[in-house]
Amino acid sequence: MSSELETLEQWIPEQMEPGTLFVLENAGSLGSAQNPFWAVLACPCCGTLGLITRAQFTGIEAMICGSDTCSAEYYLREDEIEYRKPN
Repeated sequence: MSSELETLEQWIPEQMEPGTLFVLENAGSLGSAQNPFWAVLACPCCGTLGLITRAQFTGIEAMICGSDTCSAEYYLREDEIEYRKPN
């Protein structure tokens, strides 16, 4: 299962709906030198905002929602969000 990824050109937090991505202006300068923060993504299920790393942005690593009430797991695949399949 997948859904379309929406990208914002300017940082306007009020416009961050579920599945919206904003690439940081200083992408790569925060966080770990090996895997820095690259963007902000609103969870495609609940809309909770979270920083994502370069590896997550490129689809190498999965993301798990950080909300207390949501446990969505997903990958970015080009312009889509691919939900992780249950084992």
